[in-house]
Amino acid sequence: MSAQTDTRPPSPPAPLTKSADADRLRIVPVRRTGQWAAAVVALALLALALNSVIRNEAFQWDVVADYFTTTAVLRGLGLTLWLTALVMVLGFAFGTLLAVLRLSGNRVLRAVSWGYVWLFRSTPILVQLLFWFNIGALYPEILGVRTVNLLGPVTVAVIGLTLHEAAYAAEVVRGGILSVERGQIEAAQSLGLGPWRRLRRIVLPQAMRSIVPPAGNMLIGTLKGTSIVSIIAVQDLLYSVQLVYHRTYQVIPLLLVATIWYAVVTSLLSIGQHYIERHYARGTAGAR
Repeated sequence: MSAQTDTRPPSPPAPLTKSADADRLRIVPVRRTGQWAAAVVALALLALALNSVIRNEAFQWDVVADYFTTTAVLRGLGLTLWLTALVMVLGFAFGTLLAVLRLSGNRVLRAVSWGYVWLFRSTPILVQLLFWFNIGALYPEILGVRTVNLLGPVTVAVIGLTLHEAAYAAEVVRGGILSVERGQIEAAQSLGLGPWRRLRRIVLPQAMRSIVPPAGNMLIGTLKGTSIVSIIAVQDLLYSVQLVYHRTYQVIPLLLVATIWYAVVTSLLSIGQHYIERHYARGTAGAR
């Protein structure tokens, strides 16, 4: 006779005890000894640096406090802020036009826009300012007006910085326009919108998400870059503190005054940039 097959189900395994189950599910955290050690070293070095700056009498913090809100410094700060705002507005207005020309179907307009961007991005801003400052050597008169009287230091600073800024703004705007999906433009065309209305109502609002971050960086760069106009005797923030330390010979504390003001304004601009970026990033994965 054949052996009888055992059809009984296998007996379940013995249940784990409470201590065995806990041992099996124990999660061991990753030890990050190296990261903690690096953090401690970094904090220690930062504390030493701050201590050396605060306790070093050569910085003359009392002099910094005395000159920080003087009339001359605040007047120079006001000119710096005014120059930055004006250059950014004019630079981006002209840069937007250059970007549109660069993307046009006309080869001549594309070539002119490309040549402008190439020229002003290839030339140092200091050279451009000195060139415009000495424009009278090439054109003593324009429309019967002597250029020496027409182009003062502030006017030269506005022209030089604006033309320089427009070249970089053109590339920022062009990159933002190219980031807009082609389907959006085709949909606007199907609705019968003209080129300029498409650009103003459809393309630019969507391109702002890509334009704002580099534009914010350009704004901060322009704020600091305006300090170069001191070379042509424009009384901005840096030139104002230079006038003081040329008289008092307190170079370090006066340079600290300018440095702190630049840091304060840059920090405020960075906060504003953050909120503007968040506004235009609504509805995307980058919104936060």
